[in-house]
Amino acid sequence: MKSKIRIANGQGFWGDSIDAPVELVKNGNIDYLTLDYLAEVTMAIMQKLRMRNPKMGYATDFVDLIERILPDLVEKDIKVIANAGGVNPTGCVEAIIERVEKLGITGIKIAIVEGDDILESLDDLMKNGCEFKNMDNGGTLDTVRDKVLSANVYIGADSILEALEAGAQIIVTGRSTDTALTMAPMIHEFGWKLDNWDKLASGTIAGHIIECGAQCSGGNFSNWEEVPDLANIGYPIIEAYPDGTFVVTKSEKSGGLVSVDTVSEQLLYEMGNPEAYITPDVTAFFTSINLEQESENRVKVSGIKGGSRTPTLKVSINYLNGFKAVGQLTISGPNALAKAKVCADIVFKRLEKAGITFAEEDKTVEFLGVNTCHEGIGEAPNVINEVVLRIGVKDQDKAKVNRFGKEIAPLVTSGPPGVTGFAGGRPKATEIVEYWPALMPRELVPTTVTVREV
Repeated sequence: MKSKIRIANGQGFWGDSIDAPVELVKNGNIDYLTLDYLAEVTMAIMQKLRMRNPKMGYATDFVDLIERILPDLVEKDIKVIANAGGVNPTGCVEAIIERVEKLGITGIKIAIVEGDDILESLDDLMKNGCEFKNMDNGGTLDTVRDKVLSANVYIGADSILEALEAGAQIIVTGRSTDTALTMAPMIHEFGWKLDNWDKLASGTIAGHIIECGAQCSGGNFSNWEEVPDLANIGYPIIEAYPDGTFVVTKSEKSGGLVSVDTVSEQLLYEMGNPEAYITPDVTAFFTSINLEQESENRVKVSGIKGGSRTPTLKVSINYLNGFKAVGQLTISGPNALAKAKVCADIVFKRLEKAGITFAEEDKTVEFLGVNTCHEGIGEAPNVINEVVLRIGVKDQDKAKVNRFGKEIAPLVTSGPPGVTGFAGGRPKATEIVEYWPALMPRELVPTTVTVREV
């Protein structure tokens, strides 16, 4: 058993910094690199990509990253765990193998973790009693079944642990939880039992702290003025110990800030009930957490308690629910806000003249620069010389939404003076993806691990 391990997270979402993982590999002195690519809507985006091309449906950035860092991974014996597989983990691994062969590197074991994607078995599961009731409103899935785009179960650390024990250096999963990516190496290296709830809760909270990348090391921090060198912000590293305690830190050569305050803010992120933070692996009790500033950019986390896992797993379902279009214009000069309001009124009056109307709840009109994001907090300035008009609609009828998109550009010459900033063409109707959270019995979700050696 190792006396400690260092686990870094270099991606908080698909689209995060492409250089952060490289810096961690080069300067972080790490044993494990985790990468969290998936949000709820990301699964739907990946499913749409796979529908267009069966070889797609995963985070393509991850494949490029592996090509960049593989020589260092081999030299430093760093293991990579990522849920970059999206809805096509096999396709992701096939693409990685091509890059490994291109580099001429051999002896690499790559694991595929599958079983989270239940889209194809959804109907059979429903016939056998799974109602997939919406956790927010209690609705049953049959009301939107014909519109479902993706259905993925949040799976835990068990399968990742199996891959590690099989000797995999790169592990690619589908909809693994963010926290499992960090927890699995701790279980593997320290030999924790899968019913040692306190230690599993520690692994969960460690994963929760670093799952959003630099959001715990100075990014998106309320006291942002205190954070040095944001341009060179360091992504987080967990220094974990067998007893379940760990330290949150970062590379010494990087900017950013790791403090009790930065870690505390991240702990509150998407927390829900602090007495019962539920994951597939364990229920973690956030009220038991003790934070201590051990030294500069080192926060010690201890005292964590946990409870047993639940009999159900959460399912992330996305379905199509109509279309939307949003456009914007910049309105400048004297009385900019008044002119922007007139512009918005003109759009909907011209549409009405053409026989097209939208329900009030299906329209959005925002005046950016006039407390749009914080309505009611403070008064708008008396003199506003420019304002951005953001206007949009949604509807089940795609043609109606596209017709709306044709009314933005004409305002440049047929509305009040000072209208500018129109670019990118007419806004076109795009599909609206709605989120449907549900639960299902965990025993109905078998996962598989396949190890490929290159």
